[in-house]
Amino acid sequence: MRKNKILRIVVTLVAVIIAFGGIAAVLTRNKKKNAEKTAVVSQVSGDVAVRVSAVTRQALQADFNANGNFAPAQQVNLAAENAGRVTRVLVDEGSYVRVGQTLAVIEMDQLNIDAESAEAAYQSALRDQQRFENAYKTGGVTQQQLDQARLQASTAKSRLQQARIRVGNAAVRSSISGIVNKRMVEPGMVVNPGTALFELVDVARLKLALTVNEAQVANLRIGAPVSVKASVFPDKTFAGNVTFIAPKADASLNFPVEITLAANPGNVLRAGMYGTAVFRFPQQAAALVVPRGAFVGSTASNQVFVLDKGNVAHLRNVVAGRTIGEQVEILQGLNEGEQVITSGQINLHEGSAVTPIK
Repeated sequence: MRKNKILRIVVTLVAVIIAFGGIAAVLTRNKKKNAEKTAVVSQVSGDVAVRVSAVTRQALQADFNANGNFAPAQQVNLAAENAGRVTRVLVDEGSYVRVGQTLAVIEMDQLNIDAESAEAAYQSALRDQQRFENAYKTGGVTQQQLDQARLQASTAKSRLQQARIRVGNAAVRSSISGIVNKRMVEPGMVVNPGTALFELVDVARLKLALTVNEAQVANLRIGAPVSVKASVFPDKTFAGNVTFIAPKADASLNFPVEITLAANPGNVLRAGMYGTAVFRFPQQAAALVVPRGAFVGSTASNQVFVLDKGNVAHLRNVVAGRTIGEQVEILQGLNEGEQVITSGQINLHEGSAVTPIK
């Protein structure tokens, strides 16, 4: 009985030892496999994944469209020159007016009285000056007295001229030919110098205000012809010319440009409408190009990574030319057919091993 008990204990111990041995073997085998996998992963992760593109020779096309809004070629805000009561308003909103046409009249009674007083004072000063001139010849007055009389006559003349100007300004006249867009005055209103009276716009000649980027503005010239389309008249094309190119970019790094239309037949286009300028340029000569994304940082760096046949990246200096859309002309530093890296450059340095991906 005792022997059987001892035998069972021995068998149990042997079974436990065998079980632990099996577990240890499995763990060792798994550890080896994991180590092998880790080695493979390490080897793969050592190569930087990048995208590449071939250096190609293309005929560059600089054509592009730009959108904007129509604005009047001229817009004038007329304000009162004198203080007074408005006695007459001769135009309404929407009225067509010509240069010099009277739009409103401010009361002139006091202005006329002031002008008459200034005229009388001037004539009196002229008589005094003449009397002093004659007296000076006989020694009756001094040179200083004569100079004082001349000064008083000159001052009186200036006051008369100013009074006449105020009388002239009592009639508010149009400074352009165009349409009354806003009328801010009514008969009987009392106005002061600077009070807004009318807003005039010339829609017979419109301009299309838009913005272009730095690559596009490089191809524009003052006076260049441009075709213009309006969204409300898709079948019509209007002729225009570039009349303004901003010398400085705006806050969004775009350049304001204005296209003045040669004509607006029937005034069908109105200020505020949406329009598109169609810029067309002669066919460009074929040139080596790469995607903009190939440059390290930006095109200003003039550096790209070139991929050799062994999938190794090499930093190379190039000379960039024109930027047309997403393509950049290469003047020097690359050959047709070479592979340049277009993404993943942030993880690269000279001699980095890479893995091209699609």
